Amino acid sequence: MEARGKSKEEMAANVVAGWIVVGNRVPEGIRYGSEQERERERALSSLLSSNSTPFRVFTNFPQSFTMAAMLIYLLPLLLFISIFFPISEVSSTTITLYNKCAHPVWPGIQPSAGKPLLARGGFKLPPNKAYTLHIPPLWSGRFWGRHGCSFDASGRGRCATGDCGGSLYCNGVGGTPPATLAEITLGNEQDFYDVSLVDGYNLAVSITPFKGSGKCSYAGCVRDLNLMCPVGLQVRSEDNRRVVACKSACFAFNSPRYCCTGNFGSPQACKPTAYSRIFKAACPKAYSYAYDDPTSIATCTRGNYLVTFCQHR
Repeated sequence: MEARGKSKEEMAANVVAGWIVVGNRVPEGIRYGSEQERERERALSSLLSSNSTPFRVFTNFPQSFTMAAMLIYLLPLLLFISIFFPISEVSSTTITLYNKCAHPVWPGIQPSAGKPLLARGGFKLPPNKAYTLHIPPLWSGRFWGRHGCSFDASGRGRCATGDCGGSLYCNGVGGTPPATLAEITLGNEQDFYDVSLVDGYNLAVSITPFKGSGKCSYAGCVRDLNLMCPVGLQVRSEDNRRVVACKSACFAFNSPRYCCTGNFGSPQACKPTAYSRIFKAACPKAYSYAYDDPTSIATCTRGNYLVTFCQHR
């Protein structure tokens, strides 16, 4: 017997007298820290799918089987389930941070007010590595990438961009602009997410949903805006040889017109500027200024999310 809609190659395992069918793998190209983590994430993300039934068990025990004999057959299956599908993780959303840059990235994490801190707010993520976080229900917050960082054994130091108070662990402190932000709000039925350039740009960032239902569209800025940043917005390296980040016009000029404050504090009064149009033309799926909502915010129902740094590579 085959699971409906699945090919033989998609069958994950044959356990004892029944089959366990696991389909719809996590996005290709992600490299987890170990084979066990990769297999575990693949199985978990399949279980969380709302569009299919990735976990089915078919048994065909003879009527003469006693309860003891059935338990002997079922124990390996139950052990498999307990290892790959712990209850505490089945109910949570996963957000996987994937570093596709050629250099290390130090993700920063800032929860919204009253929401729990994740992973102490920051850590080092080597090139071509991924780290998966299990997010509690109704969590909201922001992620960003720091680069050019150096920390001592106590976790004190600094980053060239996105620094959070000179600490490896941001502990609830936001990143210093300019920094590209990935913002996610989990809801009871619908999640909201976006990539924002309102605080400027330092690294290409994208959000790709999977295992959800609804529109679940992509959000992101994958162009290297440092290569096209206007002179007045540029942040240059210490040796002045290259642009390492691009300020927002608000951060650069601190003007109500650019910051959408004061008399410009409404969608009707605050319109795109020449600077925000440059950002929008390069990254149409990202916030280019504070009231850029219609084309920038995305929704998904009960999805998991892949946040990628340097998707353009």
